[in-house]
Amino acid sequence: MALRSVGLIVSAIVLVLAIALTAAWATLALWYRLPAPEIGRGLAAGLFALLGIATAIALFSPWRLHALALFVLAFAAVLVWWNTIVPSSHAEFAPDVARQVTGARDGDMLTLTNIRDFEWRSNTDFTERWTTRSYDLSKLKTLDLFMSYWAGPEMAHVIMSFGFEGGDQLAWSVEVRRRNGGQFSPIADLFKANPLVIVAADERDVVGVRSNVRGEDVQLYRLNVSPTAARALLLGYVTDANTLAETPRFYNSITTNCTTVIFKMMRAVGDVAPFDWRLIVNGYLPEYAYDRGALDTSLTIQELRSRANIGERALTADFSRLIRDGMPSPVPMQ
Repeated sequence: MALRSVGLIVSAIVLVLAIALTAAWATLALWYRLPAPEIGRGLAAGLFALLGIATAIALFSPWRLHALALFVLAFAAVLVWWNTIVPSSHAEFAPDVARQVTGARDGDMLTLTNIRDFEWRSNTDFTERWTTRSYDLSKLKTLDLFMSYWAGPEMAHVIMSFGFEGGDQLAWSVEVRRRNGGQFSPIADLFKANPLVIVAADERDVVGVRSNVRGEDVQLYRLNVSPTAARALLLGYVTDANTLAETPRFYNSITTNCTTVIFKMMRAVGDVAPFDWRLIVNGYLPEYAYDRGALDTSLTIQELRSRANIGERALTADFSRLIRDGMPSPVPMQ
């Protein structure tokens, strides 16, 4: 009897937690995405929250089955509505995320359309340019990691940059495709708030806007990656971009965001990336990459960190070359 009582208590606790989590998700989904005025969204979200509380309380009453049935039906209705929400590729997006890059390959030649090459003077004052460029994949030599810290040491935006013979750099950034006047919200973007966009850009644009205009702490790390692996990663970006152009997806602060490239980066260095908390708290990605041999291990990670900030070097017109001055570069794997 004692074991049975313990089992019933444990089951009740698990069920209450499940109801609480489910109700919390549905409440936030209704608040952020229900197509209604704020008062309507608040009313719908509040009613679902109250339903969740009432259901949890009713578990300990004779009406538990009826309460559970009502809760399940209400949640099912929310799920049906949720699955009708699809991302749009045609909206009044902010200029810097208005276009999705696409690519076409002919042998070693890769041609990319809608490469971003903005000239930034401030967040609201810029010259908009979109270009088409071709790259010889046989001349791809290096892969670099940029970490742009915008909210303390724990979280950063990740940008990967591919280097070619002659000094050309091509940077890739996975971003929120926000609308004109819209703001990035990690919570809202858990609930289908904005589509996803993959940006291919000149480094002076996509990196420089963060270091020189937004005042973020931008750090550069040169990766120990073979040209063959870098090429595979670049073509992976192109495939993802082409797919996204055909079938839009939502940005998600946890599952579909700039940290997605972390796993691709580790595959690029020939490593099967094990789970590590630094893959979630991505501000510590350089330490993780160092431990996996993806950075120059002839120096300590503290020394690499001290040299990584591009600082005043980013203010020069010769952006891509000078931000790499003094940066240790591991001998690329063959």
